[in-house]
Amino acid sequence: MFNLFTFDKMNIFKQLLPSRLARTRVCTSYRASFSFFHFSSDASIQVHSQEQEVVIALGSNVGDRLNNFNEALSQMKKSGIEITRHACLYETEPAYVTDQPLFLNSAIRGITKLGPHELLSVLKKIEKEMGRTKGIRYGPRPIDLDILLYGKYRINSEILTVPHERIFERPFVMAPLVDLLGSDIDNDTVLCWHSFSKKGLFESWQELGGESLIGKDGLRRVLPVNDQLWDWSKRTSVMGILNLTPDSFSDGGKFDSVGSAISRVRTMISEGTDIIDLGAQSTRPMATKITVEEELDRLIPVLEKILELPEIEGKLLSIDTYYSEVASEAIKKGAHIINDVSGGKLDSDMFRVVANLDVPYITMHMRGDPSTMQNSGNLKYDDVCKEVGDELYDRVRTAELCGVPAWRIILDPGIGFSKKTDDNLEILMGIKRIRNAIGRKSLGVSHAPLLIGPSRKRFLGEICGRPSAVERDPGTVAAVTCAVLGGANVVRVHNVGDNVDAVKLCDSLLDRVGRS
Repeated sequence: MFNLFTFDKMNIFKQLLPSRLARTRVCTSYRASFSFFHFSSDASIQVHSQEQEVVIALGSNVGDRLNNFNEALSQMKKSGIEITRHACLYETEPAYVTDQPLFLNSAIRGITKLGPHELLSVLKKIEKEMGRTKGIRYGPRPIDLDILLYGKYRINSEILTVPHERIFERPFVMAPLVDLLGSDIDNDTVLCWHSFSKKGLFESWQELGGESLIGKDGLRRVLPVNDQLWDWSKRTSVMGILNLTPDSFSDGGKFDSVGSAISRVRTMISEGTDIIDLGAQSTRPMATKITVEEELDRLIPVLEKILELPEIEGKLLSIDTYYSEVASEAIKKGAHIINDVSGGKLDSDMFRVVANLDVPYITMHMRGDPSTMQNSGNLKYDDVCKEVGDELYDRVRTAELCGVPAWRIILDPGIGFSKKTDDNLEILMGIKRIRNAIGRKSLGVSHAPLLIGPSRKRFLGEICGRPSAVERDPGTVAAVTCAVLGGANVVRVHNVGDNVDAVKLCDSLLDRVGRS
């Protein structure tokens, strides 16, 4: 039981800050020398009379760690916790007790009507049902669920301390916590969370080392795919394009038989592709839309034959589709990634289906559909990088609310889709600006892998004077080079061999200067 002391809408704290700061960017120079709220054990009040925003940390290093996370998230949702945001996923070395397996760590932001001690009881029940025992403190565990933050409250009771003790000294806690925030303060509760650290959460994270810690010192940001954890910061991945369509803008009809498609796959593998992206429906401007059945008829026979190839071992298969039924069937057959040019806009079931498939999801920026994307209304931008970032984040936000964790999202700003030539150039030069725009709302999503697909696009032909798409490979190499040096993590190309070489050189250059 506890006492609660509150004040209306943080009026006291707002008097300490310029009013615009409460609405826009965090200023880390403020000080919070007073305690907003304090709980003791001698009285009671119903905190759960209204919804509270909470942050819950997740950790696991026993059994199938990712499955443990998925099960814990499912149980939380059933127990009265609405999950609104997911942090990135981190693989970390154990702290305090070091002779144990590596951990997976993350955190979620959610809303609940449960009081703080009710919430604690729910989380402990989930831990117990998932096999956690008392054991050694800081020792191995199938799941660890900790309340990091609860509304605007500080809590100090015999069984619960919020903010969580030692929160500001643990990189594996602070990294996912900061992921759940944007560089803009989005509400009074978040403003209060920053006040719990003397210097603000961002400066506290920087004092620990901040982003410089990621990828070293036992803290890797990873994306789960094909029963592995992919650290996309180490090198750029090349995605080879396999169009199974008669009407694609570059190579329509070349690989629409199973035999020719398999031959092309073997070539791409020999040239060093990491991912093969299979598309059975053209998304070129003004392309004719085909049915789910037609798309599956083109796709599945080729997919099945590819999966029989011995040399496909270690490669990833991506399915370029905006139909949820196609996505579901392809994953059941053995594909690993869904690549949706519509970002879930052209099939209202896509996010729900992807949430249940438990695979990476590439969400691309496009306005309209392939038949309308180049209409004048869809080509109007005041600041293309900012607007693409904002619109991409809106799709990710919707996907998260449908149950797709941010740690499974790959971003694609959509070169050539609803873009003019100048817009495409702005994007190639402005990848960091796109990430910054997303980061204003979610730092975690801004760190997601980013894919760029300039291959043989019309803007290259316009600039280089190459009307034929197959003549645009040199321009593609130049665009890929610009994108990789600017921060792209995956490049999608037709000509695998030349672009693999370009990517290797870019990665070597980035390794010399230190990747950001």
